[in-house]
Amino acid sequence: MNATVTMNGIAETSPRTKARLTGVFYLITIVAGIFAQGFISERLVSAGDASVTATNVLTHQSLYRLGFTVYLIEMASQITMTALFYELLKPVSRSVSLLSAVFSYIGCGIKTFSRLFYFAPLLVLGGAHYLSVFNTEQLQALTLLFLKVNDQGAAIALVFFGFSTLLKGWLVIKSTFLPRWLGVLSVLGGFGWLAFLSPSLGSQLFPYIVAVGLLGSLATIVWLLVVGVNEQRWKEQAAAAAASIWR
Repeated sequence: MNATVTMNGIAETSPRTKARLTGVFYLITIVAGIFAQGFISERLVSAGDASVTATNVLTHQSLYRLGFTVYLIEMASQITMTALFYELLKPVSRSVSLLSAVFSYIGCGIKTFSRLFYFAPLLVLGGAHYLSVFNTEQLQALTLLFLKVNDQGAAIALVFFGFSTLLKGWLVIKSTFLPRWLGVLSVLGGFGWLAFLSPSLGSQLFPYIVAVGLLGSLATIVWLLVVGVNEQRWKEQAAAAAASIWR
């Protein structure tokens, strides 16, 4: 019931307001992801040293827990952003916009589930009696293993985000209410994330993929926040799409 009311409220919001809300939640998603990954996870996790990683997690538990919280905020924002993008772009093609949203939701589900493995080291290193069957080195190894599974899960999610972003870029190119160059940047970013169909290739190209992806994301965020969409053209395209259904 509440979900239905929420979606109806989004649908009734003006196109420009939808665009700006999309930009806000897009910005929160990007900032939260960069903060949790770049300023917390990268700082505490030593990819090749289980002992150092376990020590960092235990020494900075509050910071580590904050990272988990921020990761969840990131996903909540991305889920909201996905719903808003669907509403914003469905006048171009309802079916393609829905497919883009489905890919994004699948990616969000995978990425959120993978965060269980990010949280797992707190349980493994928590000193529970039932873990006494493991020695210290084994617990440290399990900690690093769980964190690697977390990273792999996030990489798998990027593939689905890649398909979603690719479709979203096509929709923007075909739209009459957003500039086509934003769609081109989105398509390029989507192809970049699809490099993670081969995890080793994605890891090798990651700095370049992130650069292109961030460029497209930031350009889209700025445009949505500052300009929004051309409301008249959005309504015209929405009316044309509605008329074609009844033909």
